[in-house]
Order: sequence, then C-alpha cells, then structure tokens
Amino acid sequence: MAEAVKTPAPSNLPTTASAAAWAPLREPLFRSLWIAAVISYTGTWMQNVGAGWLMTQLTMSPLMVSLVQAASTLPVFLVILPAGALADMVDRRRFLLITQGWMVVAAVLLGVFTLLGYTTPWILLLFTFLLGLGAVMNDPAWQAITPEIVSPRGHAAAVALNSVGFNVARAVGPALGGIVIAIAGSGMAFLLNAASFFGVIFFLYRWKRPQHEQVETGRVRDAILVGLRYVGSAPLVRCVLIRTGAFSLAASSLLALLPIIASPHGATGFGLLLGSFGLGALAGAAVLPRLRSQFSVDGVVSVAIVVFAVMTFAAGHAKNFGWLELILFTSGMAWIAILACLNVAAQTMSPSFLRARALSLYLLVLQGGMAIGSAVWGALASRWGIPTALLFSAVALLAGLVSVRRYPLTLQELQYAPSVVRD
Repeated sequence: MAEAVKTPAPSNLPTTASAAAWAPLREPLFRSLWIAAVISYTGTWMQNVGAGWLMTQLTMSPLMVSLVQAASTLPVFLVILPAGALADMVDRRRFLLITQGWMVVAAVLLGVFTLLGYTTPWILLLFTFLLGLGAVMNDPAWQAITPEIVSPRGHAAAVALNSVGFNVARAVGPALGGIVIAIAGSGMAFLLNAASFFGVIFFLYRWKRPQHEQVETGRVRDAILVGLRYVGSAPLVRCVLIRTGAFSLAASSLLALLPIIASPHGATGFGLLLGSFGLGALAGAAVLPRLRSQFSVDGVVSVAIVVFAVMTFAAGHAKNFGWLELILFTSGMAWIAILACLNVAAQTMSPSFLRARALSLYLLVLQGGMAIGSAVWGALASRWGIPTALLFSAVALLAGLVSVRRYPLTLQELQYAPSVVRD
C-alpha cells in the first residue's frame, strides 16, 4: 500500500488567513479578468447546452449524444502535453490571444451553419472538437497566469474566487442557454458563446504583462520529457493522476447522457437541470471548507463518491422533473467536493517552473477519462439502455474507492478552494 504523501506548502501559496476572501476583487487587474472570465464561462455553458440539445434534435442515438462530450474532451489526448510545454516556454499573453481567437472563429462558424440549417451530427461533432481543441490549448496557460495578475498575498483567495466565478457561470449559463435555445435555437446560443470571449480578449490585448522569465528554450519535445521525468519521480503526482483517472472514467456517464434523460422536458428543462447541477456545485464549494476542517481529505472524497454513485443510478430511474432537479443538485455538490481536492492537489503538486506541464498531465487524465468514459457509457446505453449504463457507471464509481485507500491524498494545502478546469 502506498504511503500517505505529505509535502510542505509551496512558498508562493500563502495561507488563506493572509488575505480576505474578497480582497483580490479590490485589485483592478484581477477584477477585470474575473468579470470577463465569468462572462466567458457563461457563454461556454450556453454552448454546452446548445450542442447537447441540438444533437438530440438531429438524432436520438445515445452513442451520438454522448459523443458530444467526448468530442469536446478528445483533443486533450492530442495537444494537452504540447500545450503545457508551450505555456512554460512562450509569452502566455500572446499564446492565450491565439487560443481565444481560435475558439471565437469555431463558435461563429458553428452558429452560422446551424442558423442556416447546414449542421449535421458529424458537423456538430467536428466543431465541438475544434472548440475543445482551442480550450485544451488554452487551459494550462490560463491557469498558470493567476499568480501574474494578483498580488502574492492574495493568490489563495484569487484561486477561490476563480472557482466561485466558474460555478456561478455553471449555475446561470445552462439556464440562460435553455431559454435562448427555446426562443431562438441552438445557433444563437453558439453565437452568444462567440461573443462571450471578447471580454477576455480585450483584457489580454490591453494587459501589460510583467517581465517574465522563460524557464526553458529549445524544443517542445524536450520540455515535455522534462515534465514526464518529474512525474515519474514524484509519488504525489502519481497519486493525483491515478485518483483522477479512476473518478473521471466512471463519473462521465451522467453528464454525457443527460441530454437524452432531459429530452422529455424540452430545451429549457435541460438547461434548468444543468443549472441545478451548477447550483449544487456552488453550494458544495460553500460548505466544503467546513467539511475539510472536520474530516480528512480522503474521508470527504470517499463520501462524495458514494453520493455521486447513488445519484448516477437514481438519474436512470427518475421520471419526475422535480426529482431530477434534486438528483442533479446533489450530484453537483458531490462533484465539486471530489474535484476540489483533486484540482488543488494538481495545482500544488509541482514547482512553479513546471506548473503548466504538471497541470497539462492532470488535464490529460481528467478530460481524457471523461472522453473515453463518455464513449463507453454511450455505447452501453445504445446496447442495453440508459438505466443499465448508469447502473454500471455507479458500480464503477464504487469500485474506484479502492484507489482512495491505495493512493491517499494527505495534504495540508488541500484546504484551498479548487482551481478552475473545464470539467
């Protein structure tokens, strides 16, 4: 059995007591980016609702519907490691401008094609893949700039506020998306998502980035190999990656199959269900610090996995919309409790000069597991039905509890709020 891994808190991550929870919002630079990011996250959730719902209008095949989530996360296998290496090697501001522009173009083209009636299931999957490609290239650099836009004493609070913003958008975006789709169709949701990127682009364009140190020069391949060698020598990193893989593979079924589960309730109902999930995540983030003060990290994660497994099974049998809302709300609370520990461990598991590469490996496992799991559960649902697929998913989640005992996370710094990833 692996020993519990204990590491000292990194020197650039002060304790939460050193800064008030809302203090970073008093810093103009962070406040501007935070507002722009919340708008962008809201657009992304509207995009997710639009894509999932549009696929149910084009085909009711569980496999094709589940492939929407798989297509958005599949790029993680192709570019996440180079993205992490590049984020440590180049000017992150310029790099982020390129990735944000890529996503604008992809969202605009999908919106126009949809409004003109040219979108087929495979065209939808193609543009979902292209948007996912931009998001995956964006993520390591996006997370790595937080210490550059907030004062050192406010870094921990800034990470917490990023999580708050992400979960506010998760709660509001799907509901807004459902309303927009019901009134104007999925194409308009895609165009609104494209517009939502411009706040972040404007911030990045005007941002005078401080003098930065390029920690490495040379080939991207060499930088990737340095990161991989570090992973091979760090027990904490292996614990985080194994635990993340076990969870993401098993847990992806609920969100992947939700468009079909919600189809009797219309686009607005689908958006409200995703909004309930987001509200649950927001509520879970609020109570998580109190839970962490009373229970161990692995205790919180274990209970949350059991709850999520029960809710996954229940979603396959609930027909009443009110019960579905309660199930999704509870699932959201459990989801954030699990990812809070994993995300913060991912942020603190490496030195600063390797941070983007370490995060890229974490995102590879998290989003790669979601992509593979979505395809697997969609195929099972096509063959044996959604309730059976969700039952198998719940069993897999419970079986994954073995990894909690074998690869424990015992980290003092896991008191911090979760960092933001596209989960």
